[in-house]
Amino acid sequence: MILSTVCLFLSALSGARAAVGPVTSLEIVNKRIAPDGYPRSTVLAGGTFPGPLIKGNKGDRFQINVQDKLTDRTMVTNTSIHWHGLFQKGTNWADGPAWVTQCPIIPGHSFLYDFKVPDQAGTFWYHSHLSTQYCDGLRGPLRAHIDPLAVYDPHDPAKHLYDIDDESTVITLADWYHFPAPQAPAPAVFSSTLINGLGRYQNGSLSDLAVINVDHGKRYRFRLVSLSCDPNFVFSIDAHLMDLIEVDGVNHQKLTVDSIQIFAGQRYSFVLNANKPVGNYWIRAQPNLGTNLGFVNGTNSAILRYSGAPKADPTTNSSISQPLVETALHPLVPSKVPGHHRPGGADINLLLEIGLDGGNWVINGTTFTIPNVPVLLQILSGKHKAQDLLPNGNVYELEPNKVVEVALRLLPGTPGGPVSPPVDDVQSRLIILPKHPFHLHGHNFYVVRSAGNATYNWDNPVIRDVVSTGNSSDLTTFRFRTDNAGPWFLHCHIDWHLENGLAVVFAENPGAIKHEDPPIAWDNLCPIYNDTKHY
Repeated sequence: MILSTVCLFLSALSGARAAVGPVTSLEIVNKRIAPDGYPRSTVLAGGTFPGPLIKGNKGDRFQINVQDKLTDRTMVTNTSIHWHGLFQKGTNWADGPAWVTQCPIIPGHSFLYDFKVPDQAGTFWYHSHLSTQYCDGLRGPLRAHIDPLAVYDPHDPAKHLYDIDDESTVITLADWYHFPAPQAPAPAVFSSTLINGLGRYQNGSLSDLAVINVDHGKRYRFRLVSLSCDPNFVFSIDAHLMDLIEVDGVNHQKLTVDSIQIFAGQRYSFVLNANKPVGNYWIRAQPNLGTNLGFVNGTNSAILRYSGAPKADPTTNSSISQPLVETALHPLVPSKVPGHHRPGGADINLLLEIGLDGGNWVINGTTFTIPNVPVLLQILSGKHKAQDLLPNGNVYELEPNKVVEVALRLLPGTPGGPVSPPVDDVQSRLIILPKHPFHLHGHNFYVVRSAGNATYNWDNPVIRDVVSTGNSSDLTTFRFRTDNAGPWFLHCHIDWHLENGLAVVFAENPGAIKHEDPPIAWDNLCPIYNDTKHY
C-alpha cells in the first residue's frame, strides 16, 4: 500500500468541493440547511455537508486546526474529530475519540491535530467522535493522493482499469434526521437518505437530487463512503456493473458485482465503465430499516447522467443478481493470516459476547461508560494494567508483537436492529444479515470468518477496519498484530449503540505509550474542559 498524496475531503451540497491543506483550519459551526427539503440546524465542518477537501502529499505533516464555534445548545457544543482508518502510529493522541485519547474541545477553543500518513493508501473519512454528534452532520470523506482519505495513487496497481479519479468521483451515503441527536426518540428513526448530501423524504417536496455526470466511453474510479449513523445500504446503479478494487483503504483483487451492501463506516472503490446508451440512470441506496424504504419519488436515490442526456429523472429499473458477498473479496497483494491457522490459534484469543442489559448494550456483561479521565491520560499518568484503567471491565491489555484473534458473538435474543420487509429474494438475503458494524481504531484486520458464513479463510481473507457481526448464529472473527502502541477503541459504528455502551478499549503495549509526546495543547484540553460548564 503506497501512499503519495493524502486528501481529507467533504463534498458541499452544491456538489462543488473546495480544497485546502495539508496545513489548514477546520471550523466546526452550526448552520441551518435543508439537504432533503426539510430545514434544520446542524453541526458542520466548514459549514457544508459533507464538507472541505484537505490535500497533501505522501510524508506530509498534516496540521488541521479544529476550531469549535458551536453555539446551538439543542445539540452537543463540544467536539472531537476522528480520522477514520488512519493508523496514527506514534500519534495516538491525535486519533480523536473523546474520553479514550482526549478530552473534548469546548466552544471558543481549538485543537491542532498534527500527524503524518506515511504509508497508507485508500479511501477514508472523518467524523465527530463525541456522543452522537456526527448524526447532526459532522461527518465527511477523507482523501489522499495514494489513497488514504480518498487518495490518488500515481503508482496505483489498478490505474490501468480506470481513466478518472478525482473529487467528482466520490459518493457518500448518509442517513439524515429531522431532529437534533440529543432529542432523538428511542429508537431513533432517520428521515431520509442523502447521497452526496442531497435526498428526499417520504411525503416531502421533490427537492434536488445529487447528479453524478459521466462521459460515454470513460471509466471512472468511484469511492463509495458510508457516513451512516445507523443503517446499512444496498447500493446499486441501474444497468451498470461495478468492479470492486479497494476495501477500507486496502487494494483488493477485482470483483465484479451489481450491488454493494455497505455498513456504517465502510468504504469501497469500484470502477464503472460508462458504456451504456446515453441517458439518465437511477443510483440507489436502499436502507435496511426505517420508514422511508423503496424508491418512490426518487427517495434513497441519486442520478447518473451521461453527457448529452436531458436533465430529467431516470425511468430505469433495478435488477440485482450479482450482490457483493464479503467472502469473495481477496487482497490484491497475497498476505497470509498471522498465527496458527485454526480457530483460537492466535497468541491472544478474545471472545466478545454482545448483549443487552435493560436499555444499555454490554460486551461480556459490561457497558462502556465514559471515564472522567481519558484512557490515554491514565496510561501516561502511570496506570498500565487493565484492572487499574477506567472504565472498569471495558479495557483489555494487549502485549506488543502478538497476534490477536477477536471473535464477536451476538447473544441469542439480542436485537441487532429491525429487519425491513424484503423487496425480493436477493434483497432479502442482503438485508437480514447485518447487525452491528464493528470498527477497530489504529489497525485494519483479517476477517477470517465473515457474517453469514461458518467457514474460516486462513489464506487470503478480506482486510478491512469495519466488519458486521451478523446475527446470533454467526461468530464473526478477525485477526491483527499488536504493532501500534496506544489505547484503541473497538466499537459498534451505529452511533446510537455506541452512545449506549457498545464498545471496549484495547490498551496495546501500554509500556511503550509513554514514548508518545502529546503537545501542551493536548495537556490543556482536560483542564479547560473541567473548568467550564459546557456540555
